[in-house]
Amino acid sequence: MKRVLGPLLLVALLVGVGWALWRSLGESIGNRRVVTVRGLVGSEKVAYLSDPRVLAELRKRGIDLHVEKAGSREMAARTDLAHYDFAFPAGAPAATKLMQQTGAKKSYNPFFTPMVVASWKPIVDVLAANGIARQGSDSTALLDMHKLLTVMRSGSRWRDLPHNTTYAIGKSVLISTTDVRTSNSAAMYLSLTSYLANGDNVVQSDLQVAKVLPTVTPLFSEQGYQESSTAGPFEDYITMGMGKAPLVLIYEAQFIQYLMEHSSGNPDMVLLYPEPTVFTKHTLVPLSPGGDSLGVLLENDIELQHLAAEYGLRTADGSYGASLWSRKGIHVPGRLIDVIDPPSYEVLERMINAIARGGAPCAQADTTCH
Repeated sequence: MKRVLGPLLLVALLVGVGWALWRSLGESIGNRRVVTVRGLVGSEKVAYLSDPRVLAELRKRGIDLHVEKAGSREMAARTDLAHYDFAFPAGAPAATKLMQQTGAKKSYNPFFTPMVVASWKPIVDVLAANGIARQGSDSTALLDMHKLLTVMRSGSRWRDLPHNTTYAIGKSVLISTTDVRTSNSAAMYLSLTSYLANGDNVVQSDLQVAKVLPTVTPLFSEQGYQESSTAGPFEDYITMGMGKAPLVLIYEAQFIQYLMEHSSGNPDMVLLYPEPTVFTKHTLVPLSPGGDSLGVLLENDIELQHLAAEYGLRTADGSYGASLWSRKGIHVPGRLIDVIDPPSYEVLERMINAIARGGAPCAQADTTCH
C-alpha cells in the first residue's frame, strides 16, 4: 500500500506545483494564455490605458494590463523597475535614459503629440495685434515663438502690449508650464526655448548651456507655483479661464480629448501652434517579454491605434485621427513642418538642474551637479 501511495503523492505534488506555476504565469481564455503585465506610465496616458475597450482588446491578445501613474522624468530614477514589465514615459530623452539604466535594447513609439499652447480668443486677438499670433492657411492659430520670447525676456506685462483693451493687467507675459524638475511637458518647453535662445540650434555643450540660462531660467522662476503634472495646468485653464491661465503649455492630445468629450466646449477656447514646436514621442521601454508584447500591440494593433486617436493621440495612420476629429468639429493641422529636436537627456538635465539652482551653471570640474 505504501508503495502505491508514495508515487501517487508525488504525482499529486507535481500536479499542484504545476497548477500553481501556471496560475502565477497567467490564466487561459480559450487556447490563449493571459499574462499580467504591469507598468509605469505618464499621467497623460492613464485614461487611454485604463479605457475598458483598450483593456478588453489587450486581454483578447493575451495581456491583462495594470498601470501605475509616474512622472516621466522620474521613472529612470526609480529603484524598483525590476518589479515592472515596462515603463512608458512621455518624451524620447526620458526613454533614452531608461534604456541606459535598464539595459533595454529596444523601444516602441505607438503615438506622439505636439506641444501646443492653450489660450483664449481675447488673448489671441491681443497677440495678433502685436504680430505674435496669426492664422495659418488651414485656419489654425499659429504662435511666433521668436517674437513671443522677445516679449517675455524683456519682462513685459500684459498691460504693456499695444492695442490691448481686453486683458490690460499687471501679470507678466509668460507661458504657464508644469514644474521643469519633474514634468516632461515643461522639459519640452525648455527644449524649445533653449533652442531659440541658442540661435535656432539645439543646445549641445556646457558653453551653450551657460549661454541660454539667463534667458530660459526666468521663464520658469517667474511663474510662481507649478504643478508636477500637465493635468493640473489644463484643469486650471478649463475651470478658471483666462484670468488664471492666459497661455498654458499642454499636449495637443489633452485639448482634443477634452473637445471629444465636451462637444459644447467654451467657444473662446483657442489652440495655438508654436512656430517652431517640439513633438513628445510617447515611448514604451519594455522591461520583460510581457512588456515587449505590449509594445508590439500598441504600435501595430489597428483597434488600439484607433482608440488612441479618441484620446487625441497622433498615430502612424494620421488620416484616421484627422477624420475622426473633423467629424467632431475639431480641426488641427494635418502636418507640422517647423519641428525641432530636443537636446540629449544629459544636456537637458544640466539645464534643468541649473534652473533648479536659480540659473547657476555647473563649474566645469564639478560633475556632481550635472
